Amino acid sequence: MVDRILTIIVTATLTSAVWIVVGGSLIENATSEGQRAATRPAEAAPSPSPTTDIASSGMPTSEPLDAEPTREPEAGNSDNLMIPVLNVRASDLTDTFTQARGDGARLHEALDIMAPLGTTVRAAGAGKVEKLFRSKAGGNTIYVRTSDGSTIHYYAHLDEYAEGLKEGQRIRRGQRLGTVGSSGNAARDTPHLHFAILQTTADAQWWEPANAINPYSLLAGE
Repeated sequence: MVDRILTIIVTATLTSAVWIVVGGSLIENATSEGQRAATRPAEAAPSPSPTTDIASSGMPTSEPLDAEPTREPEAGNSDNLMIPVLNVRASDLTDTFTQARGDGARLHEALDIMAPLGTTVRAAGAGKVEKLFRSKAGGNTIYVRTSDGSTIHYYAHLDEYAEGLKEGQRIRRGQRLGTVGSSGNAARDTPHLHFAILQTTADAQWWEPANAINPYSLLAGE
């Protein structure tokens, strides 16, 4: 009986020792550099650091909001103008400069750009907001003087001004100024932007008479 008990104890001890040695070897091999890719993929491919180029890693990217850098207003007068109503093409324009107004008493001397109510009105060129004015004829109007002072861009019949727009503010070409409307004496069922280009002098006031030039001839070829 004593011999059998000793045999059992010795066998159990040897078996435990063998498993300890074998198990330790397996664990050591599993943590070696050669086995990490197969047994521990999370450790083999750590997450990119904050300085990693995400675009080169294959991960989807998106542009940040308001990604356009701040730019100084462009110099110049009536050169390089853009159509001041969003989504209107040059082919959509109709020359209304010489049309009669006031039962034939005067010429229009401006360009009417038809668009749905609320369409964005943007700056045709860079400059400074000289006057925000509400008149009986023009409704909500904006006078923007170009950087050299020689030209005023006149926007009329707006439904509303862009949020934060104020007199004295410098604006860039394409900046949102407000929305198309039918304020003033414009027909309520035909919202449009009345856009005029007035040649003046740097020392003239915004309200003084100025020489109107045809916007159509400058915008139709855009």
